[in-house]
Amino acid sequence: MTEDGAAHDEGSTASEDHPPRPLGEPPPTTSDVLDELEALSRTVDDPEEREAVERAKLVLGEMQSGPFGNVVYGFDRADAAEALLGALLFGIPMFVEGGTLEVGAFVATNPLYLAGTLGASVLLTVGILYVADFQDVRVYRPLLGFIPRRLAGILIISFVTALVAMTAWGRLDWSQPWLSFCQVSVTLVPMVIGAALGDLLPGS
Repeated sequence: MTEDGAAHDEGSTASEDHPPRPLGEPPPTTSDVLDELEALSRTVDDPEEREAVERAKLVLGEMQSGPFGNVVYGFDRADAAEALLGALLFGIPMFVEGGTLEVGAFVATNPLYLAGTLGASVLLTVGILYVADFQDVRVYRPLLGFIPRRLAGILIISFVTALVAMTAWGRLDWSQPWLSFCQVSVTLVPMVIGAALGDLLPGS
């Protein structure tokens, strides 16, 4: 067989190994590539190789552009800063609104409603992050093996921000710690919405 023929055969073999995408099938997305990397990480036993796959996931996330449709991976200081800004934008009107304190006083005497308020904060955060599909949010190294870092970060940032700001502005009476906790819990509801949106909408 001639060298040209051999080259032709090699090209045919490569083509068979990597067949063209079927007509009409959409091109692969970042989410598709990340799915492949996650599947690969589950088959890798060596810790260094697994760490290399994790780094590849992070690099893939950093290569994206645009505000929507990105794969969101990890939760770093930039994400925390965006969450803080969103929490403040939604929280400041609540800090100065007297109705917040009244609602807090009400739920302080109704533990069932307090539990519902806290549950609503968690569910709203989960809904925005993982259900609303603003971005393709992936869980990265969960705390204790099952708590998503992004979810925990947004809830903690919102709660601590409300606690510090309302205390600094004289909105809480810490001689009544239960009442103060309930008033912060009420403020948490809009703040987690702002924090989650502030984190996701930049696409990081």
